[in-house]
Amino acid sequence: MFQLFSEIKAVYKWRELLWQMIGREVKARYKQSVLGYFWVILNPLAQMLVMSFAFSIIMRIPTNSTDNIPYSIFLFVALLPWTLFANSLGSAAAALVSAGSLITKIYFPRTILVLATIIAKIIDFLFSTSILIIYMIIYHIPVNINILWIIPIFFIQQIFTLGLSLFFAAANLLYRDIQYLLSLILILWMYLTPIIYPADMVPDRFRFLFQLNPMSVIVNAYRQVLLGGGAPKYSSLIIATLVSFVILLIGLSYFKSREKIFADNI
Repeated sequence: MFQLFSEIKAVYKWRELLWQMIGREVKARYKQSVLGYFWVILNPLAQMLVMSFAFSIIMRIPTNSTDNIPYSIFLFVALLPWTLFANSLGSAAAALVSAGSLITKIYFPRTILVLATIIAKIIDFLFSTSILIIYMIIYHIPVNINILWIIPIFFIQQIFTLGLSLFFAAANLLYRDIQYLLSLILILWMYLTPIIYPADMVPDRFRFLFQLNPMSVIVNAYRQVLLGGGAPKYSSLIIATLVSFVILLIGLSYFKSREKIFADNI
């Protein structure tokens, strides 16, 4: 825990560099692109439309407790945070490798490279949510005070994401096969998380796996708050919070233990 507070203090000291890296990350991604930042909206929209057609019209997957909710919104509420999670992990895993010239030349907290990538993806995510807002307005999805639960749920998701990102960023710099392994893990993980199907469809004997998967709890919590209009299940959210903090501490510990040899492995 001391290591975590120490790293927060170091990142705060170098916060100007962090903001510069975030700005560079956001600007460089769509530089010389005709559609520019519109790709941030177009990509998740296209994915949602295709998946909605496949799973609601062809396969006819029910939404169970939210039967009155169109499947496209049911899917998108889960797909958006999952896309943020997957994109953050994928980009963060390559953050150290792509910044090799900086690592070998100057000193700064290396966690800034991972943080900058994640925050840049969060900015993309905020643009993407405009589609969801439009859909909710069109279909008259009611919103109440429980929508404020999105803030702690989102915070828990980012803690979990940061912990895994630190681990995979360090591991990928030392073992380049990690980026390919991570791609496979994310594909399998997506289908083990109730994104295209409701959590109610998970058999009782596998519910413990659902509880131990923070992304399952987080995705379900988003749906409970946005579509169900209620508060998330407290016990599941507490477990997800504890698991996320443990993953953060493990990821940071591994990252810091390998930090001294980063330059030797560029």
